[in-house]
Amino acid sequence: MAILPTLCLPPTLTFSTNQTHKFAIFTHKFSTRTRTRNFSLGNDFLGDFGARDPFPAEIESNFSDKVGYHDTEHKILIPNVAAMSLSQQECLPVSHLQSPMSEDDAKNLLRKVIGWRLVNESGILKLQCLWKLRDFECGVELINRIHKAIGSTGHFPNIQLEQPNQVKAELWTSSIGGLSMNDFIVAAKIDDIRTSDLVPRKRAWA
Repeated sequence: MAILPTLCLPPTLTFSTNQTHKFAIFTHKFSTRTRTRNFSLGNDFLGDFGARDPFPAEIESNFSDKVGYHDTEHKILIPNVAAMSLSQQECLPVSHLQSPMSEDDAKNLLRKVIGWRLVNESGILKLQCLWKLRDFECGVELINRIHKAIGSTGHFPNIQLEQPNQVKAELWTSSIGGLSMNDFIVAAKIDDIRTSDLVPRKRAWA
């Protein structure tokens, strides 16, 4: 007869036999998922948050008796920094000896920022974003919002007010001659800036 692990529960919370049975089944399934989930860009293993109740057919099949309870490893893995949103991360010092990010890695991270594109200028990869705004005043306001949003990072884009209503920003790490993670972190922080009140209003056709 299998021995269930002791559950430490608050005094006001109790499990029936059937509920304990369900818990044992799906803590095992939960552990299996957390050990097999693999995310790209660093091969980070992340926890799986939440679990479903068993289907009736699964209970009737005595799934738990087949897999057993003894020495089952139950882990809840906490997401590391790589799992966090880029905009929530902080820029880190970059050594001049560090190699710039490869184009393949840059293309993978490009999926995490909105409206930015990769450009290659004389062999140097850069991130570039372009905003078309209502007027000159909106362009100046956007530049002010960008500096306010990323001022604490110490990593600033090259910003140009190209036309009365167009702003272009370019990001790269000049000390290494290419892109670093800091560029994508700053791009994500800029993405979080509200711009809906600065862009041209859409026409409502009758």
